[in-house]
Amino acid sequence: MKNIKNLYFALPKQHQIIITSCALVVLFLLVVPLKSSKQTTSSAAGEFKVGQRYQVAIPENLSNDLPSATIELPVKPSDTFEYKETPVRDLPSNIEESAAQLQWQSVKVRSGDSLAKIFKRNSLNATTTHKVITAQGEGSELLKKLSVGDIMRIGKDDKGSLVSLEYPLSKNETLFVNLQNQQYHAYKESKAVEVREAIAHGIIKSNFWNAAASAGLNDGQIINLANVFGWDIDFALDIREGDSFNVIYENQYVEGEFIGTGKIVAAEFINQGESFQAIRFTDGEYYSADGRSMRKAFLRAPVSFRYISSNFKPKRFHPIQKRWKAHNGTDYRAKKGTPVVAAGNGKVTHSTYNKYNGNYVFIQHGNGIVTKYLHFSKRAVKKGQRVKQGQVIGYVGSTGMSQAPHLHYEFLLNGVHRNPRTVKLPDAKPISTKYRKAFDEIAAQRLAELSGSRRIMLSMQPSTD
Repeated sequence: MKNIKNLYFALPKQHQIIITSCALVVLFLLVVPLKSSKQTTSSAAGEFKVGQRYQVAIPENLSNDLPSATIELPVKPSDTFEYKETPVRDLPSNIEESAAQLQWQSVKVRSGDSLAKIFKRNSLNATTTHKVITAQGEGSELLKKLSVGDIMRIGKDDKGSLVSLEYPLSKNETLFVNLQNQQYHAYKESKAVEVREAIAHGIIKSNFWNAAASAGLNDGQIINLANVFGWDIDFALDIREGDSFNVIYENQYVEGEFIGTGKIVAAEFINQGESFQAIRFTDGEYYSADGRSMRKAFLRAPVSFRYISSNFKPKRFHPIQKRWKAHNGTDYRAKKGTPVVAAGNGKVTHSTYNKYNGNYVFIQHGNGIVTKYLHFSKRAVKKGQRVKQGQVIGYVGSTGMSQAPHLHYEFLLNGVHRNPRTVKLPDAKPISTKYRKAFDEIAAQRLAELSGSRRIMLSMQPSTD
Protein backbone atom coordinates (compact mmCIF):
# COMPACT_ATOMS: atom_id res chain seq x y z
CA MET A 1 0.00 0.00 0.00
CA LYS A 2 3.02 2.36 0.75
CA ASN A 3 4.49 1.83 -2.71
CA ILE A 4 1.06 2.50 -4.32
CA LYS A 5 0.71 5.67 -2.29
CA ASN A 6 4.22 6.89 -3.27
CA LEU A 7 3.48 6.03 -6.89
CA TYR A 8 0.17 7.96 -6.76
CA PHE A 9 1.81 11.15 -5.44
CA ALA A 10 4.72 10.77 -7.92
CA LEU A 11 2.26 11.09 -10.83
CA PRO A 12 1.50 14.45 -12.37
CA LYS A 13 -1.35 16.29 -10.69
CA GLN A 14 -3.59 16.01 -13.75
CA HIS A 15 -3.34 12.16 -13.62
CA GLN A 16 -4.16 12.15 -9.90
CA ILE A 17 -7.46 13.98 -10.62
CA ILE A 18 -8.48 11.48 -13.30
CA ILE A 19 -7.72 8.47 -11.07
CA THR A 20 -9.62 9.96 -8.11
CA SER A 21 -12.70 10.69 -10.28
CA CYS A 22 -12.75 7.13 -11.61
CA ALA A 23 -12.51 5.70 -8.11
CA LEU A 24 -15.47 7.77 -6.92
CA VAL A 25 -17.61 6.63 -9.87
CA VAL A 26 -16.82 2.95 -9.18
CA LEU A 27 -17.61 3.41 -5.50
CA PHE A 28 -20.97 5.03 -6.33
CA LEU A 29 -21.91 2.20 -8.64
CA LEU A 30 -21.11 -0.34 -5.94
CA VAL A 31 -23.03 1.40 -3.10
CA VAL A 32 -26.30 2.45 -4.89
CA PRO A 33 -27.38 -1.09 -6.08
CA LEU A 34 -26.99 -2.41 -2.53
CA LYS A 35 -29.52 0.09 -1.17
CA SER A 36 -32.00 -0.63 -3.95
CA SER A 37 -31.62 -4.38 -3.38
CA LYS A 38 -32.26 -3.96 0.32
CA GLN A 39 -35.43 -1.98 -0.32
CA THR A 40 -36.70 -4.59 -2.76
CA THR A 41 -35.95 -7.41 -0.32
CA SER A 42 -37.80 -5.63 2.45
CA SER A 43 -40.81 -5.16 0.24
CA ALA A 44 -40.78 -8.81 -0.69
CA ALA A 45 -40.73 -9.74 2.96
CA GLY A 46 -44.09 -8.07 3.39
CA GLU A 47 -43.14 -4.81 5.14
CA PHE A 48 -45.81 -2.71 3.43
CA LYS A 49 -46.99 0.37 5.23
CA VAL A 50 -50.70 0.75 6.05
CA GLY A 51 -52.41 3.33 3.84
CA GLN A 52 -49.43 3.77 1.48
CA ARG A 53 -49.90 3.57 -2.29
CA TYR A 54 -47.83 1.04 -4.25
CA GLN A 55 -47.46 0.66 -8.00
CA VAL A 56 -48.28 -2.87 -9.17
CA ALA A 57 -47.12 -4.01 -12.56
CA ILE A 58 -49.69 -5.67 -14.80
CA PRO A 59 -48.45 -8.59 -16.93
CA GLU A 60 -47.99 -7.81 -20.59
CA ASN A 61 -50.52 -10.44 -21.67
CA LEU A 62 -53.23 -8.58 -19.70
CA SER A 63 -52.18 -5.03 -20.42
CA ASN A 64 -54.03 -4.95 -23.71
CA ASP A 65 -57.34 -5.86 -22.04
CA LEU A 66 -57.18 -4.04 -18.69
CA PRO A 67 -56.50 -0.38 -18.06
CA SER A 68 -53.65 0.56 -15.79
CA ALA A 69 -54.68 1.24 -12.21
CA THR A 70 -53.34 2.20 -8.86
CA ILE A 71 -54.49 -0.24 -6.16
CA GLU A 72 -54.65 0.71 -2.52
CA LEU A 73 -53.70 -1.96 -0.01
CA PRO A 74 -54.98 -0.70 3.34
CA VAL A 75 -53.92 -3.86 5.18
CA LYS A 76 -50.76 -5.90 5.47
CA PRO A 77 -50.21 -8.70 2.91
CA SER A 78 -50.22 -11.21 5.75
CA ASP A 79 -53.95 -10.44 6.47
CA THR A 80 -56.31 -12.92 4.79
CA PHE A 81 -59.80 -12.43 3.39
CA GLU A 82 -62.53 -15.08 3.59
CA TYR A 83 -65.60 -14.59 1.39
CA LYS A 84 -68.84 -15.83 2.96
CA GLU A 85 -72.11 -15.75 1.05
CA THR A 86 -75.09 -14.87 3.26
CA PRO A 87 -78.12 -16.97 2.27
CA VAL A 88 -81.56 -15.41 2.00
CA ARG A 89 -82.89 -17.93 4.55
CA ASP A 90 -81.21 -20.75 6.44
CA LEU A 91 -82.11 -24.11 4.96
CA PRO A 92 -81.68 -27.41 6.80
CA SER A 93 -78.13 -28.67 6.32
CA ASN A 94 -79.16 -32.24 5.50
CA ILE A 95 -81.52 -31.30 2.68
CA GLU A 96 -79.46 -31.67 -0.42
CA GLU A 97 -82.30 -30.79 -2.73
CA SER A 98 -83.47 -27.23 -2.94
CA ALA A 99 -87.17 -26.49 -2.83
CA ALA A 100 -87.21 -26.33 -6.61
CA GLN A 101 -85.68 -29.80 -6.88
CA LEU A 102 -88.26 -31.47 -4.63
CA GLN A 103 -91.26 -33.21 -6.11
CA TRP A 104 -94.19 -31.11 -4.89
CA GLN A 105 -97.81 -32.25 -4.62
CA SER A 106 -100.83 -30.12 -3.74
CA VAL A 107 -103.39 -32.07 -1.70
CA LYS A 108 -106.92 -30.86 -0.92
CA VAL A 109 -108.30 -31.79 2.49
CA ARG A 110 -111.47 -33.85 2.11
CA SER A 111 -114.35 -34.36 4.51
CA GLY A 112 -113.28 -36.82 7.23
CA ASP A 113 -109.60 -36.48 6.35
CA SER A 114 -106.79 -36.79 8.87
CA LEU A 115 -103.08 -36.33 8.31
CA ALA A 116 -102.64 -40.12 8.38
CA LYS A 117 -105.24 -40.59 5.61
CA ILE A 118 -103.69 -37.88 3.47
CA PHE A 119 -100.21 -39.33 3.91
CA LYS A 120 -101.44 -42.84 3.12
CA ARG A 121 -103.01 -41.62 -0.14
CA ASN A 122 -99.67 -40.07 -1.01
CA SER A 123 -97.52 -43.13 -0.20
CA LEU A 124 -96.24 -41.90 3.17
CA ASN A 125 -96.27 -44.35 6.08
CA ALA A 126 -97.52 -44.10 9.66
CA THR A 127 -93.99 -43.55 10.98
CA THR A 128 -93.70 -40.37 8.93
CA THR A 129 -97.11 -39.24 10.19
CA HIS A 130 -96.03 -39.69 13.80
CA LYS A 131 -92.73 -37.87 13.26
CA VAL A 132 -94.48 -34.92 11.63
CA ILE A 133 -97.16 -34.66 14.33
CA THR A 134 -94.46 -34.73 17.03
CA ALA A 135 -92.07 -32.43 15.17
CA GLN A 136 -89.90 -30.13 17.23
CA GLY A 137 -90.80 -26.46 17.27
CA GLU A 138 -94.18 -24.77 17.20
CA GLY A 139 -97.46 -25.66 15.52
CA SER A 140 -97.18 -29.30 14.42
CA GLU A 141 -100.06 -30.24 16.75
CA LEU A 142 -102.33 -28.11 14.55
CA LEU A 143 -102.09 -30.83 11.91
CA LYS A 144 -104.26 -33.05 14.12
CA LYS A 145 -107.30 -31.01 13.09
CA LEU A 146 -107.53 -30.11 9.42
CA SER A 147 -110.12 -27.91 7.73
CA VAL A 148 -112.02 -29.28 4.74
CA GLY A 149 -111.03 -27.52 1.53
CA ASP A 150 -107.56 -26.43 2.67
CA ILE A 151 -104.67 -27.07 0.28
CA MET A 152 -101.62 -28.82 1.77
CA ARG A 153 -98.33 -28.88 -0.17
CA ILE A 154 -96.06 -31.92 0.22
CA GLY A 155 -92.45 -31.94 -0.99
CA LYS A 156 -90.65 -35.29 -1.49
CA ASP A 157 -87.11 -36.20 -2.49
CA ASP A 158 -86.21 -38.56 -5.34
CA LYS A 159 -86.65 -41.52 -2.94
CA GLY A 160 -90.23 -40.56 -2.13
CA SER A 161 -89.46 -39.46 1.45
CA LEU A 162 -91.19 -36.42 2.91
CA VAL A 163 -88.78 -33.49 3.14
CA SER A 164 -91.07 -30.49 3.44
CA LEU A 165 -94.73 -29.74 4.21
CA GLU A 166 -96.68 -26.48 3.96
CA TYR A 167 -100.15 -26.02 5.45
CA PRO A 168 -102.12 -22.72 5.49
CA LEU A 169 -103.50 -21.91 8.94
CA SER A 170 -105.20 -18.74 7.74
CA LYS A 171 -104.98 -16.27 4.89
CA ASN A 172 -101.88 -14.70 6.42
CA GLU A 173 -100.28 -17.56 8.38
CA THR A 174 -98.67 -20.80 7.14
CA LEU A 175 -97.26 -23.80 9.01
CA PHE A 176 -93.99 -25.29 7.70
CA VAL A 177 -92.54 -28.69 8.63
CA ASN A 178 -89.03 -29.43 7.28
CA LEU A 179 -86.69 -32.40 7.66
CA GLN A 180 -83.41 -31.42 9.33
CA ASN A 181 -80.76 -33.85 10.58
CA GLN A 182 -83.22 -36.77 10.39
CA GLN A 183 -85.69 -34.82 12.58
CA TYR A 184 -88.76 -32.85 11.50
CA HIS A 185 -88.93 -29.23 12.69
CA ALA A 186 -92.08 -27.09 12.60
CA TYR A 187 -92.49 -23.32 12.56
CA LYS A 188 -95.10 -20.76 11.56
CA GLU A 189 -94.69 -17.78 9.27
CA SER A 190 -97.07 -14.85 9.31
CA LYS A 191 -97.53 -12.17 6.70
CA ALA A 192 -98.27 -8.63 7.79
CA VAL A 193 -101.95 -7.67 7.60
CA GLU A 194 -102.66 -4.19 6.29
CA VAL A 195 -105.85 -2.59 7.60
CA ARG A 196 -107.68 -0.03 5.51
CA GLU A 197 -110.87 1.67 6.62
CA ALA A 198 -113.95 1.78 4.40
CA ILE A 199 -117.36 3.40 4.70
CA ALA A 200 -120.87 2.22 3.93
CA HIS A 201 -124.07 4.24 3.77
CA GLY A 202 -127.62 3.08 3.25
CA ILE A 203 -131.19 4.33 3.23
CA ILE A 204 -133.87 1.77 4.06
CA LYS A 205 -136.61 1.36 1.48
CA SER A 206 -138.05 -2.09 2.13
CA ASN A 207 -136.06 -3.62 5.00
CA PHE A 208 -132.78 -3.21 6.83
CA TRP A 209 -131.11 -6.36 5.49
CA ASN A 210 -131.59 -5.43 1.83
CA ALA A 211 -130.40 -1.87 2.42
CA ALA A 212 -127.28 -3.02 4.24
CA ALA A 213 -126.48 -5.61 1.57
CA SER A 214 -126.93 -2.99 -1.16
CA ALA A 215 -124.47 -0.75 0.73
CA GLY A 216 -121.80 -3.46 0.38
CA LEU A 217 -121.96 -5.04 3.84
CA ASN A 218 -121.71 -8.83 4.07
CA ASP A 219 -123.97 -11.05 6.19
CA GLY A 220 -121.64 -11.01 9.20
CA GLN A 221 -121.31 -7.23 9.13
CA ILE A 222 -125.09 -6.76 8.89
CA ILE A 223 -125.63 -8.93 11.97
CA ASN A 224 -122.81 -7.17 13.84
CA LEU A 225 -124.29 -3.76 13.02
CA ALA A 226 -127.66 -4.88 14.36
CA ASN A 227 -125.96 -6.24 17.47
CA VAL A 228 -124.19 -2.91 18.12
CA PHE A 229 -127.54 -1.08 18.25
CA GLY A 230 -129.59 -4.07 19.45
CA TRP A 231 -130.04 -2.59 22.95
CA ASP A 232 -131.58 0.61 21.56
CA ILE A 233 -133.39 -0.50 18.41
CA ASP A 234 -135.66 -3.48 17.82
CA PHE A 235 -134.61 -4.39 14.29
CA ALA A 236 -137.65 -6.61 13.87
CA LEU A 237 -140.24 -3.95 14.73
CA ASP A 238 -138.75 -0.47 14.88
CA ILE A 239 -137.23 -0.11 11.40
CA ARG A 240 -139.08 2.26 9.08
CA GLU A 241 -138.74 3.33 5.46
CA GLY A 242 -136.37 6.30 5.29
CA ASP A 243 -134.21 5.17 8.21
CA SER A 244 -130.50 5.39 7.36
CA PHE A 245 -127.10 4.29 8.59
CA ASN A 246 -123.41 5.13 8.19
CA VAL A 247 -120.70 2.61 9.00
CA ILE A 248 -116.91 2.82 9.19
CA TYR A 249 -115.35 -0.64 9.12
CA GLU A 250 -112.03 -2.36 8.48
CA ASN A 251 -110.89 -4.15 5.35
CA GLN A 252 -107.85 -6.44 5.63
CA TYR A 253 -105.18 -6.99 2.98
CA VAL A 254 -102.10 -9.21 2.71
CA GLU A 255 -99.52 -8.14 0.13
CA GLY A 256 -102.17 -6.00 -1.53
CA GLU A 257 -104.72 -8.82 -1.75
CA PHE A 258 -108.06 -8.45 0.04
CA ILE A 259 -108.52 -11.23 2.60
CA GLY A 260 -111.66 -10.13 4.45
CA THR A 261 -113.39 -7.56 6.59
CA GLY A 262 -112.46 -6.60 10.11
CA LYS A 263 -114.34 -4.85 12.88
CA ILE A 264 -116.88 -2.05 12.75
CA VAL A 265 -115.04 0.90 14.32
CA ALA A 266 -117.85 3.46 14.27
CA ALA A 267 -121.48 3.56 13.20
CA GLU A 268 -124.50 5.82 13.15
CA PHE A 269 -128.15 4.77 12.81
CA ILE A 270 -131.05 7.16 12.24
CA ASN A 271 -134.23 5.41 13.38
CA GLN A 272 -137.57 7.24 13.11
CA GLY A 273 -135.73 10.56 13.30
CA GLU A 274 -133.66 9.63 16.35
CA SER A 275 -129.88 9.37 15.96
CA PHE A 276 -127.84 6.63 17.63
CA GLN A 277 -124.04 6.66 17.43
CA ALA A 278 -121.55 4.00 18.50
CA ILE A 279 -117.76 4.25 18.83
CA ARG A 280 -115.56 1.19 19.29
CA PHE A 281 -112.91 1.70 22.00
CA THR A 282 -109.65 -0.19 22.58
CA ASP A 283 -111.36 -2.52 25.07
CA GLY A 284 -113.45 -3.92 22.21
CA GLU A 285 -116.70 -2.44 23.56
CA TYR A 286 -118.96 0.14 21.91
CA TYR A 287 -119.91 3.41 23.55
CA SER A 288 -122.11 6.35 22.67
CA ALA A 289 -120.45 9.65 21.83
CA ASP A 290 -120.73 10.76 25.47
CA GLY A 291 -119.13 7.59 26.83
CA ARG A 292 -122.22 5.57 27.81
CA SER A 293 -122.01 1.87 27.05
CA MET A 294 -124.14 0.71 24.13
CA ARG A 295 -124.64 -2.49 26.11
CA LYS A 296 -127.77 -2.33 28.24
CA ALA A 297 -129.20 -4.63 30.89
CA PHE A 298 -131.82 -5.87 28.37
CA LEU A 299 -132.03 -6.51 24.66
CA ARG A 300 -134.85 -4.80 22.81
CA ALA A 301 -135.67 -8.04 20.98
CA PRO A 302 -134.96 -11.61 22.14
CA VAL A 303 -134.99 -13.00 18.59
CA SER A 304 -133.13 -12.07 15.44
CA PHE A 305 -134.96 -9.49 13.37
CA ARG A 306 -137.58 -11.06 11.08
CA TYR A 307 -141.04 -10.28 9.87
CA ILE A 308 -143.54 -10.22 12.74
CA SER A 309 -147.29 -10.73 12.74
CA SER A 310 -148.47 -8.02 15.14
CA ASN A 311 -147.23 -4.96 16.96
CA PHE A 312 -147.66 -3.99 20.63
CA LYS A 313 -151.33 -3.15 21.10
CA PRO A 314 -153.48 -2.84 24.25
CA LYS A 315 -156.10 -5.11 22.65
CA ARG A 316 -156.35 -7.40 19.63
CA PHE A 317 -158.82 -9.88 18.15
CA HIS A 318 -157.53 -13.32 19.10
CA PRO A 319 -157.55 -15.48 15.93
CA ILE A 320 -158.24 -18.73 17.82
CA GLN A 321 -160.46 -17.66 20.74
CA LYS A 322 -162.42 -15.37 18.37
CA ARG A 323 -162.70 -12.54 20.89
CA TRP A 324 -161.06 -9.25 21.72
CA LYS A 325 -158.54 -9.44 24.52
CA ALA A 326 -155.54 -7.62 25.86
CA HIS A 327 -152.39 -8.35 23.94
CA ASN A 328 -149.79 -7.58 26.54
CA GLY A 329 -146.72 -8.48 24.54
CA THR A 330 -145.05 -8.60 21.19
CA ASP A 331 -145.24 -11.36 18.60
CA TYR A 332 -142.17 -12.15 16.56
CA ARG A 333 -142.98 -14.20 13.49
CA ALA A 334 -140.06 -16.42 12.53
CA LYS A 335 -139.35 -19.86 11.12
CA LYS A 336 -139.78 -22.86 13.39
CA GLY A 337 -136.51 -23.62 15.17
CA THR A 338 -135.25 -20.02 15.19
CA PRO A 339 -133.25 -19.61 18.43
CA VAL A 340 -134.64 -17.31 21.12
CA VAL A 341 -132.26 -15.72 23.65
CA ALA A 342 -132.66 -14.32 27.14
CA ALA A 343 -133.20 -10.57 27.01
CA GLY A 344 -131.14 -10.12 30.18
CA ASN A 345 -129.40 -11.92 33.03
CA GLY A 346 -131.72 -13.70 35.43
CA LYS A 347 -133.11 -16.90 36.93
CA VAL A 348 -135.60 -19.23 35.23
CA THR A 349 -138.77 -19.39 37.35
CA HIS A 350 -140.90 -21.40 34.88
CA SER A 351 -139.94 -23.84 32.13
CA THR A 352 -142.93 -26.03 31.33
CA TYR A 353 -145.98 -26.56 29.07
CA ASN A 354 -149.70 -25.79 29.16
CA LYS A 355 -152.42 -25.76 26.52
CA TYR A 356 -152.51 -21.96 26.27
CA ASN A 357 -148.82 -21.00 26.28
CA GLY A 358 -147.48 -24.22 24.81
CA ASN A 359 -143.81 -24.63 25.78
CA TYR A 360 -142.92 -21.48 27.71
CA VAL A 361 -140.17 -19.95 29.87
CA PHE A 362 -140.38 -17.15 32.46
CA ILE A 363 -137.24 -15.39 33.72
CA GLN A 364 -136.95 -13.27 36.88
CA HIS A 365 -134.49 -10.39 36.56
CA GLY A 366 -133.40 -7.77 39.07
CA ASN A 367 -135.29 -4.57 39.86
CA GLY A 368 -138.74 -6.24 39.68
CA ILE A 369 -138.50 -7.19 36.00
CA VAL A 370 -139.87 -10.45 34.56
CA THR A 371 -139.72 -11.55 30.93
CA LYS A 372 -141.97 -14.23 29.41
CA TYR A 373 -141.40 -16.33 26.27
CA LEU A 374 -144.31 -18.40 24.82
CA HIS A 375 -145.06 -21.04 22.14
CA PHE A 376 -141.59 -22.63 21.95
CA SER A 377 -141.20 -25.73 19.82
CA LYS A 378 -138.51 -26.79 22.31
CA ARG A 379 -137.22 -25.38 25.60
CA ALA A 380 -133.44 -25.17 26.21
CA VAL A 381 -133.36 -24.29 29.95
CA LYS A 382 -134.76 -25.70 33.19
CA LYS A 383 -136.52 -24.19 36.19
CA GLY A 384 -134.05 -22.72 38.71
CA GLN A 385 -131.30 -22.31 36.12
CA ARG A 386 -129.44 -19.01 35.92
CA VAL A 387 -129.06 -17.58 32.43
CA LYS A 388 -127.06 -14.77 30.88
CA GLN A 389 -128.14 -12.16 28.37
CA GLY A 390 -127.96 -13.61 24.87
CA GLN A 391 -128.06 -17.24 26.02
CA VAL A 392 -130.39 -19.47 23.97
CA ILE A 393 -133.39 -20.47 26.09
CA GLY A 394 -135.66 -22.04 23.47
CA TYR A 395 -136.69 -22.25 19.81
CA VAL A 396 -139.56 -20.65 17.92
CA GLY A 397 -142.55 -22.92 17.48
CA SER A 398 -146.34 -23.01 17.35
CA THR A 399 -147.31 -24.91 20.51
CA GLY A 400 -150.35 -24.01 22.61
CA MET A 401 -152.84 -21.50 21.20
CA SER A 402 -150.86 -20.55 18.13
CA GLN A 403 -151.74 -20.70 14.44
CA ALA A 404 -148.21 -20.21 13.01
CA PRO A 405 -144.63 -20.36 14.27
CA HIS A 406 -143.84 -17.25 16.29
CA LEU A 407 -142.53 -16.06 19.64
CA HIS A 408 -144.84 -14.22 22.02
CA TYR A 409 -142.69 -12.02 24.28
CA GLU A 410 -143.78 -10.09 27.38
CA PHE A 411 -141.95 -7.61 29.59
CA LEU A 412 -143.33 -6.92 33.10
CA LEU A 413 -142.10 -4.28 35.54
CA ASN A 414 -143.40 -4.79 39.09
CA GLY A 415 -146.20 -6.96 37.70
CA VAL A 416 -147.31 -4.41 35.07
CA HIS A 417 -146.95 -5.18 31.37
CA ARG A 418 -144.71 -2.71 29.56
CA ASN A 419 -143.88 -2.36 25.91
CA PRO A 420 -140.41 -3.95 25.64
CA ARG A 421 -139.67 -1.86 22.56
CA THR A 422 -140.13 1.50 24.30
CA VAL A 423 -139.60 0.91 28.01
CA LYS A 424 -136.55 2.71 29.38
CA LEU A 425 -133.85 0.16 30.08
CA PRO A 426 -131.11 0.57 32.67
CA ASP A 427 -127.71 1.36 31.19
CA ALA A 428 -124.57 -0.65 31.66
CA LYS A 429 -121.51 0.98 33.23
CA PRO A 430 -120.06 3.98 31.35
CA ILE A 431 -116.45 4.07 30.21
CA SER A 432 -113.92 4.22 33.05
CA THR A 433 -112.85 7.70 34.17
CA LYS A 434 -109.16 6.92 33.64
CA TYR A 435 -109.82 6.14 29.97
CA ARG A 436 -112.22 9.00 29.35
CA LYS A 437 -109.67 11.41 27.85
CA ALA A 438 -108.38 8.81 25.41
CA PHE A 439 -111.92 7.86 24.46
CA ASP A 440 -112.95 11.48 23.89
CA GLU A 441 -110.07 11.90 21.43
CA ILE A 442 -111.07 8.77 19.51
CA ALA A 443 -114.76 9.71 19.62
CA ALA A 444 -114.09 13.20 18.21
CA GLN A 445 -112.14 11.69 15.32
CA ARG A 446 -114.77 9.05 14.59
CA LEU A 447 -117.67 11.50 14.76
CA ALA A 448 -115.90 13.74 12.26
CA GLU A 449 -115.38 10.76 9.96
CA LEU A 450 -119.03 9.75 10.24
CA SER A 451 -120.12 13.28 9.48
CA GLY A 452 -117.81 13.45 6.49
CA SER A 453 -118.98 10.09 5.13
CA ARG A 454 -122.60 11.15 5.56
CA ARG A 455 -122.02 14.31 3.53
CA ILE A 456 -120.18 12.39 0.82
CA MET A 457 -122.85 9.74 0.51
CA LEU A 458 -125.71 12.24 0.54
CA SER A 459 -124.01 14.25 -2.20
CA MET A 460 -123.94 11.09 -4.31
CA GLN A 461 -127.67 10.50 -3.97
CA PRO A 462 -129.65 11.29 -7.16
CA SER A 463 -131.52 14.58 -7.08
CA THR A 464 -135.29 14.42 -6.52
CA ASP A 465 -135.94 17.68 -8.42
